[in-house]
Amino acid sequence: MSKTDSLVYVALGGAGEIGMNMYLYGYGREGKRRWIMVDAGVAFPDMDSSPGVDLITADPEFIVQRAHALDAIFITHAHEDHVGAIGRLWPELKAPVYAREFTGEIARGKMEEAGQNPDEVRIVAPWPEVVEAGPFKVGFLPISHSVPETSALVIDSPAGRVLHTGDWKADRDPQVGEPYDPDAIAEVAKDGLLALVCDSTNVFSKHPGRSESELVEPITELLRNQPGMVVATTFASNVARLRTLALAGQAAGRSIVVIGRAMHKMLGAAKKTGLLTDFPPILDPNEGADLPAENVLVLASGSQGERRAASAQLARGGYGKLEMRDGDTFLFSSKTIPGNEVAVGQIENALALLGVDVVGEEGGLYHVSGHANRPDLLEMHRLTKPQFLIPMHGEYRHLREHAKLAQGTQITPVIAPNGTMVDLSGNDAKVVDMIETGRRYVDGSVSYGAMDGIVRDRLRMAMRGLLVINVVFDDQANLLGDAWVEAKGLFTDVDGEEAALQGELEAAITKELAGARRKVRADDDLVERLASQAASNRANRMIGKKPEIIVMINRLED
Repeated sequence: MSKTDSLVYVALGGAGEIGMNMYLYGYGREGKRRWIMVDAGVAFPDMDSSPGVDLITADPEFIVQRAHALDAIFITHAHEDHVGAIGRLWPELKAPVYAREFTGEIARGKMEEAGQNPDEVRIVAPWPEVVEAGPFKVGFLPISHSVPETSALVIDSPAGRVLHTGDWKADRDPQVGEPYDPDAIAEVAKDGLLALVCDSTNVFSKHPGRSESELVEPITELLRNQPGMVVATTFASNVARLRTLALAGQAAGRSIVVIGRAMHKMLGAAKKTGLLTDFPPILDPNEGADLPAENVLVLASGSQGERRAASAQLARGGYGKLEMRDGDTFLFSSKTIPGNEVAVGQIENALALLGVDVVGEEGGLYHVSGHANRPDLLEMHRLTKPQFLIPMHGEYRHLREHAKLAQGTQITPVIAPNGTMVDLSGNDAKVVDMIETGRRYVDGSVSYGAMDGIVRDRLRMAMRGLLVINVVFDDQANLLGDAWVEAKGLFTDVDGEEAALQGELEAAITKELAGARRKVRADDDLVERLASQAASNRANRMIGKKPEIIVMINRLED
């Protein structure tokens, strides 16, 4: 290894937040490094912080500028926050994409949806097979999670070996996909591990993680004891949970109905790749509606309260011929992601109005997490004995708490939130650069960055309302007629008089402009300033609001 060559790590997304995972590893001398990317995920917007937005991705600009030196993209698993952006970002990166078979099936679908060639996604067998990408050799080490064929990445470079866990849990019997195998993990680290880059999501959970297999019996018993139809929702990607629910329903004498595009897509991919061979027959929703309610189990997408998902449609009245009635049961076999409580609560309230009994995760009786808890993280530290620990996949509080676990050991923790470039080549991992990171918003058929101000403008209009002012001048800068005002998102009927606000604003603006000097009226910038000030002051006096203002100036030529 040249004295000027170095191995660096930097997160563009997923470190200091949950979602939008995007990590980079670079090797070589500064300015001439070769790079690999790990994951290209999305986060989902909400009306409070990103109104009207469809999806959010980490801003890839740093690596887009170095796309000529990007040798490969590796996808650890098929969750949206790890694979959801690959189709949209690939045209800017144009590097080969590598994944296991099930994950690759989902990634290919993302490429097709974005109009890209799905064959750019290349299927790789699990470890010990490796992919050579520039100075790196990368292998997919099977590890358990809440989606099949999740893999940690064994990343070798001339500087040493890194284990990038991705999302994982210590489940020795996950029902679908490979189990957690501590011997295999210890084997890849036995000759020395330079760094462990590790999931931090459940670092505050003090009890060892539980297995998916523990849910089979309680869910079966629940389904047997309910008098009416049962609808169950969970994450669509949790194929093992869908199987657990379906087999439990079959054992309870219920026919299985699946509603929601996301669930059908995941089940289809799992069957196509041979992961699901014993899933019960699925009925059409209308067929299920014709059966006695006590003989039906419906698996519905939308566990996080998504407004257009199948669960929300059932709560609002029905899905096709399927309707929930008094005495039916709705099971949330999932954990509500922080921030989604209001949306989930709205569905629960709507179901309660229908007389439906809502059953939650009940302290883990009907749900287990897909992430490693604190004792499991400690076991991973002991198995791998890395020189450095870099916590990832968590908010800053998670990263800091995970780093504290390494205190008192021979492992050196390095907290590296988004944008922190860490040099892993020497005896002391050190921060060598801070790069600009941010968000990119996917909005309809276009995408734009946070600095473009579009989301900020939407928020300001939502909070303050909007005035559009139209004024017309002749070729001598004389005001022709009165100003015209249109108000959006403001209360306009003041003191019982319809449209009183517009009338008062038009009068105030007209008076201000008519009384201005000709030199002022001839200057568009000064006209805009006078009109905006007059409108803002009058609106504030009348309704206590200073709205956003757009001034349209029209000048007639002789």
